[in-house]
Amino acid sequence: MTGPTPDAGLRVLLAEDSAILRDGLAALLTRRGHAVRTVADGAALEREVARVAREESLPDVVVADIRMPPTFTDEGLRAVLNLRSRHPELPVLLFSQYVETRYASLLLAGDARGVGYLLKDRVADVRDFVAALGRVARGETVLDPEVVTQLMGTARQDVALERLSAREREVLGLMAQGRSNGAIADTLHLSYGAVEKNVAAIFTKLDLPQDAADHRRVLAVLRHLGV
Repeated sequence: MTGPTPDAGLRVLLAEDSAILRDGLAALLTRRGHAVRTVADGAALEREVARVAREESLPDVVVADIRMPPTFTDEGLRAVLNLRSRHPELPVLLFSQYVETRYASLLLAGDARGVGYLLKDRVADVRDFVAALGRVARGETVLDPEVVTQLMGTARQDVALERLSAREREVLGLMAQGRSNGAIADTLHLSYGAVEKNVAAIFTKLDLPQDAADHRRVLAVLRHLGV
């Protein structure tokens, strides 16, 4: 699937049980030129995607909370997993207060293109959220740094990670967030060439094949980390 261009209005399906947050996000995205449909639980999300796919086409991106009615545990995540199993090309952005590493691992273990996971409390700028939504819709992988930290923490038993230097681990964490080599260089105040060397060393030490596409790098790294 070819994703929309960055400036195009997106067709967004938003699943959020909090009426205040749901209406606020819908208004925010609508003001920025996006078409937004909303539902309040995971079951309704699955039904709406099926209806829209049947009558029109899949949404450009789904935004879903994790904990929704009726049990407020993992309904949103399970709905997203079900949707991705039926429609692997459907971009999805989890927007939650919680990091659920087990289900996040399942979500990322397949094709991680068009997958995002952001924490509500850590999104300080509306522009950052809207930009992340566009990146996911275009097939990129967008992960909150805290999500990456916890996912990496679940895989620390992997002896291959012990081969990495402190700098290489920093680079790896930024790679897992979907950062390009240029963005990593800016963040760590390194030259582009130094980042390239670190990335090559990471692939070598973790026995991972090098790939030019950023989303493939992220997927390979996350898979090796046990995600």
